[in-house]
Amino acid sequence: MNGLLVCLNAIVPVFFMIGVGYLAKCRGVIREGEVSRFNAVAFRVFMLVMCFYNVYNSDLSTAIRPKLIAFAVIGIALMYTASWLYAHFFVPERRCRGVVIQGLYRTNYLILGLPVAAGLAGGVDLGGVAVLGAVVVPMFNILAVVTLEVYNGEKPKLGKLLADIAKNPLIVGSLGGLVFLLLGVRLPTMFETAVRDLSRVASPLMLFLLGAFFRFDGFRAHQKELIAVLLGRLVLFPAIALPLAAWLGFRGVDFVALLALFASPTAVASFTMAQQMGGDAELAGNIVVMTSLLCSLTLFGFSLLFKTLGVF
Repeated sequence: MNGLLVCLNAIVPVFFMIGVGYLAKCRGVIREGEVSRFNAVAFRVFMLVMCFYNVYNSDLSTAIRPKLIAFAVIGIALMYTASWLYAHFFVPERRCRGVVIQGLYRTNYLILGLPVAAGLAGGVDLGGVAVLGAVVVPMFNILAVVTLEVYNGEKPKLGKLLADIAKNPLIVGSLGGLVFLLLGVRLPTMFETAVRDLSRVASPLMLFLLGAFFRFDGFRAHQKELIAVLLGRLVLFPAIALPLAAWLGFRGVDFVALLALFASPTAVASFTMAQQMGGDAELAGNIVVMTSLLCSLTLFGFSLLFKTLGVF
């Protein structure tokens, strides 16, 4: 019963905020065309500050965890490989292949995973979770850009790719926090309070915007691809990665970070990227919506299972 309450307390508020965003769009409080603009603000400002504060306020001896990072990076590489093989051999339309690959391997670690991790970890130092995000999100982005460029028939531009990585708000925020942490520099109390409050805006705002992004039309097209992504992203990949992580000895906040990484729905950014780079935007949007909706069940199930087993 205690495990059930912990999981409910972590997951229900997350999907409640998504629901508020959807209702706000339905009532005209926020228009669908405004979501991408607000998303950019939330990502470039509030997420940057959140990553900075989480690392800045963490214990240096525990923030950088090589074993955790190695498991995550290898896991993403294997998910990507499996996704590419499936799309290459079983998805006939070329412009759908990159979208399907993204849908399978690229998770919503920042917007949905981090709030769930924070809820499940119960106030534990999340510096390591933030540092992990600074590693895996650029990896997600690099693979996504290369994949969509390849299936769009264009050659990826290395210079632009490296520049995008260097400007990534997660990288900038986490490295900034790490510099302050290494040098032992502390912000004046008034500024530290402001930074802390700004960091608390990030997750609720992006969850709200995720709800405002939801659309429930057009699901009949590409049903086969959509079902395959739902099963792979929400069931198959976490069902392989999470027991393996538990078997390898990951516990507590480390396991929660991996749960947030491997059991989260498809990243919202995958829709925008597909739209801008010649992929099937309708399929990409449907993948984001459906994985985010059904994730409320699968993520809760995985959380409850491993909480009951005492893994975290």
